[in-house]
Amino acid sequence: MDLRVWENPWRLMLAVNAAVLIGVFWHKITLPPYVPYIHLLVDYHFGFTKRALIGAVISLFAAKVPVWLVFALGGAAWLITAGLFVQLFRRTFGFDEKHLPLFVFMAGSPFFLKNFMHTLGHFDIYGCLFAICLLLFPARSLAYVLLAAAFSATLVLIHHIHLLMYVPTIAAIVVLRHYLVQGVSRQNATVGLASLAAIGLLFIAAQFYGTMAVPEAEFVSYLQSRMANPSQTKLLSFSYIWYQPLSKEVFDTWQRLPHNLLGIPVFALLIWLHTPLWRYFLNLIATLSMEAHRRIVAAAIVVVSLGYLVMFAMIFDYSRWISNWTVCMFLILYAVKALPASKDTPPISADDRKTVVFGWIVTLIPRVGIVRPF
Repeated sequence: MDLRVWENPWRLMLAVNAAVLIGVFWHKITLPPYVPYIHLLVDYHFGFTKRALIGAVISLFAAKVPVWLVFALGGAAWLITAGLFVQLFRRTFGFDEKHLPLFVFMAGSPFFLKNFMHTLGHFDIYGCLFAICLLLFPARSLAYVLLAAAFSATLVLIHHIHLLMYVPTIAAIVVLRHYLVQGVSRQNATVGLASLAAIGLLFIAAQFYGTMAVPEAEFVSYLQSRMANPSQTKLLSFSYIWYQPLSKEVFDTWQRLPHNLLGIPVFALLIWLHTPLWRYFLNLIATLSMEAHRRIVAAAIVVVSLGYLVMFAMIFDYSRWISNWTVCMFLILYAVKALPASKDTPPISADDRKTVVFGWIVTLIPRVGIVRPF
């Protein structure tokens, strides 16, 4: 290994993170992909259906769906997301020595790429991927607002929970990168409000009119006909989620709430371990040259956080929600970095002993999980 890696703990952390990611991947492919696989089978065969867009696209190219496709598609989405994130970081900060701690706390966070590897095949990563694309694309024209609306509509069709999970962050990125820079005109305000209304209506359609209208036995029989190996019937055990009303999801969440709340201290500890990054984020906001920009950034963070609070009350995949909330904060940080600042923000100290310890702990934690911590 290069001598510089051993001399610089932050470079060594990157190498260890790569090794941890490989371990998480090998563990992941040994697990049965119950939820991700069934999403590849569901399409619009019985009419408009929630959570069916990815399966509908696959049905255009393949009549039978093998299990390995979960890992192939999930792995491709992960690689593209990771690659675009690296490009975003390089373009925003650069890969000089002074910014390595920031990269480690983001890319090496157990909330981010490592947890996306653990949830390989789930739909969360698509929201992150689209948001990174919007951070990379130029935001000068009205086409940017329309592209964000198209991304948001696609996410809602993939899974309607994206209305709370990543659509608010996408909206925040559009506001910070387009409206605060280009200004608000009658035309772009009209397009923005119309886009929000259309996405809201699409969510209502998916949530309340996307439930299966045929008996569950007929639905399962159709899904089995699309399986490359129809004998693996256990992989269809989650078919009930296309019939379960919102009230039942909320009831189940509150039934599990006392037990799941035991994980809150762990989540708080994991967030606290990112203190150097949060301190940098706050300093970044504080150095914005306009007070109005600081207030709008604060409002965007509150709105995004409220969306996740609503999800906490509705669906019990708490580890995923906390992880994606943290990723959304990372993404908003990049949008803030693009705003005019009165002075440069000092980078995270690479020599501070406490920061180095936090960096190592964050590096060694393999992932956060799906429902409960780890």
